[in-house]
Amino acid sequence: MIRRSARSKGGNDDGNNGNNSNNRNSGNLSVPRGQLETNLEANMDRIKSEVAASPDLIVRRFTLRTAQHQHVAAVYLETITDKEAVNEFVMRSLMSPFLPETPPEEGTSPEEAFKYICDNALAVGQVEVLDNWTTMLLELLTGKTLLFVDGWDQCVSCSTIGGDKRAVSEASTQVVIRGPKDSFTESLPTNIALIRRRIRSERFGFEATKIGRVTQTNVAMLYIDGIVKEEIKQEVRKRLAKIDTDAILESGYIEEFIEDNWSSPFPTIYNTERPDVIAANLLEGRIAILVDGTPFALVVPTILPQFFASAEDYYQRYDIGTFLRLLRYASFIISLFGPAVYIALTTFHQEMLPTTLLINLSGAREGVPFPALIEAFAMELSFEILREAGVRMPRAVGQAVSIVGALVLGEAAVQAGIVSPIMVIVVAITAIANFSIAAYNLAITARLLRFLFMIAAGTIGFYGIILGLIMLVAHMNSLRSFGVSFLSPLVPLKFKQMKDVFVRMPHWSFTERPDDTTDNTTRMPSGQKPQT
Repeated sequence: MIRRSARSKGGNDDGNNGNNSNNRNSGNLSVPRGQLETNLEANMDRIKSEVAASPDLIVRRFTLRTAQHQHVAAVYLETITDKEAVNEFVMRSLMSPFLPETPPEEGTSPEEAFKYICDNALAVGQVEVLDNWTTMLLELLTGKTLLFVDGWDQCVSCSTIGGDKRAVSEASTQVVIRGPKDSFTESLPTNIALIRRRIRSERFGFEATKIGRVTQTNVAMLYIDGIVKEEIKQEVRKRLAKIDTDAILESGYIEEFIEDNWSSPFPTIYNTERPDVIAANLLEGRIAILVDGTPFALVVPTILPQFFASAEDYYQRYDIGTFLRLLRYASFIISLFGPAVYIALTTFHQEMLPTTLLINLSGAREGVPFPALIEAFAMELSFEILREAGVRMPRAVGQAVSIVGALVLGEAAVQAGIVSPIMVIVVAITAIANFSIAAYNLAITARLLRFLFMIAAGTIGFYGIILGLIMLVAHMNSLRSFGVSFLSPLVPLKFKQMKDVFVRMPHWSFTERPDDTTDNTTRMPSGQKPQT
C-alpha cells in the first residue's frame, strides 16, 4: 500500500507520514492490541532472537519515577540512530520525575505510565503507538527508538533516525557553469527537503511506500496536485505497487520494473541528480520517483527532447541556450553516424568526395591491410575499452591512463600501418561528440547503435544507413512513456510546444505547459514580455 503524506507540512524522517494501519496518534490508546507481549523481558528476548547478530543493537533499561516504579526499556540500533536525539529527547525526558493528575491509591498502572510517555514525556517530533510485531521491527531497522513498558503490550516508536550520511555537494554527472550547485544525496528525507525548498506550495505532495521484501527500501512518488494528470499518477502508483522483489538498491531497479519497453535501447525514463531539474519537471506535470539510498531520481513521463536539454539552458540567455542545445543535437548525429558515413564514403561512394580529398584518403589508406569496416571496428572497440578502463580505475590514474593509452595506441597503430590517420581522427571526433550529449544513458544508446550503423554502411553503403535510419525513427515513434509519445511534440506535431525542443525561447514566451502531462496548461498570462 502507498501511504500519502501531509502536503506542505514537512516530511517525516523516513519519507512516511505515519498513516499506517497499525500506527495511531500518540495519545490514542484504543489501538487493538495483539502481537506484543505484556512481559518486558519476553519482548526483549524476542527482539534479540529475531534481529540477527547485531552488536549495534542497544537495549537500555531504566525505571520511571512513579508511585509504583515502572520498568521501561529503550531499544535502538546505534549505527542508524541519532544518538544525541536519543539521549536528549528520549532518555533525559523519561528520567525526570512526574506525578499523574489523579494517581490511584495503589500507584501508577502500566497503562497510565504508557499514556504519560506518549502524551507528556517525549520531546521528539514524531511519536507513534505500535502493537504489531512486524511493523515494530521495521521501525527499529529504520533507525527509530522503541520504548516498552513492563505490563503493557504496546510500544512507542520515536523518530530518531540518524547515522552517518553524505553532505549535500555539487552534482558530479550534470555539471553547470551557472545555476544551483546542490545535488541529491543518498538520504531520502534530505532529497525531499531539497525539493520543498524550491516548491513552496501547499499542492506539492508525495506518496511513500516500501518496496523490497528484504531491503524494505523507502520509495517516494512526488507530484503537484492540480498540475499532474490524475491518470498518469494512477498509472505510476499501480506500477510501483506491482513490484514484488526481495531488494531495491538503486533507482535503476525501479526503472527496469516500470518502463514501457524494456527491449528498446532508448531510455524512456529520465534520471537526474539535480533538485532543480526535478522541480522544473514537477511544474510541468511530471512525476518524480525518489529512492532511498541513491542520489539519482527518476522522472516520468519522458520524451526525447528532455535528454538534449541541460539545466544551464534555462539559466543562461535564451540565445546561448539555443546554441548549446543545437550543438548537442549535432553531437548526437555525429556520434551516431560519424564512422558509418566514413565507411560508406570510402567503400561504396568515392564519387561523392572531391578529387583532392579522395586522393589524400586513398594515399593515407594505401598501406592499410583491412577494409574500412574492420578498421573502424578495431578502433571503436579499442576506444571503448580505454574509456571503460578509465572509468573503473582509481580516480588518480584513470584519466592519465585514458589519455596516454589513446595517444600511444593511436600513434602506434598508425605507425604500424594497421589503421589510417584519418580513421583515428574520425574515431576521436565521434568520441568527443559523444561526451557532449547531456544525458549519459542517451550517450550509451548512441554508442551501441553506432556499431549497427557501421555494419549497415559496410554492407550496402548509404542505402544501409538510410534503411537503418528509417527503422530507427519508426522504432522511436512506437515508444511510449506512461502513455506519452516518446517523440512528442514532434509526433504528433504540436507547434505551441516547439518553443523548447530544438531552440529555447525566452521564459516570458512559455505561457503554456505541455498538454501531454497536465490538464492545467496555463503557466502564466499571455503577453508577459520584458519591461522597457
